[in-house]
Amino acid sequence: MAFSGSCHCGNIRFEVEDTLASVTECNCSHCSRKGYLLWFVPRSAVSLKCPPESLGPYTFNKHFIKHHFCPKCGCVPLGFGASKGFETAAINVRCLEDVDLSRLERKFFDGRAL
Repeated sequence: MAFSGSCHCGNIRFEVEDTLASVTECNCSHCSRKGYLLWFVPRSAVSLKCPPESLGPYTFNKHFIKHHFCPKCGCVPLGFGASKGFETAAINVRCLEDVDLSRLERKFFDGRAL
């Protein structure tokens, strides 16, 4: 299934083609402060609909994920990283259009323990 997403102002736009059934709710200092619900997909499932220069990178802790924020509105709709040799994308499902968050299974991840 295809999903469209963006930051608040629309400066960052993207599409994701994959099956959305569950999300990760992490308790690390970054995710909990921003209220992320993350959907991890292969990087190849994401298509940017904006210039790459629109993405402001932010990394923290072990730098596994480059979180990309919008320099205009501050929203963080996605990030890119690698896991076990595969390029991945972390999609903030709160930035996707027409997704009923109440229907998604939430899987807890203890990011504070890392």
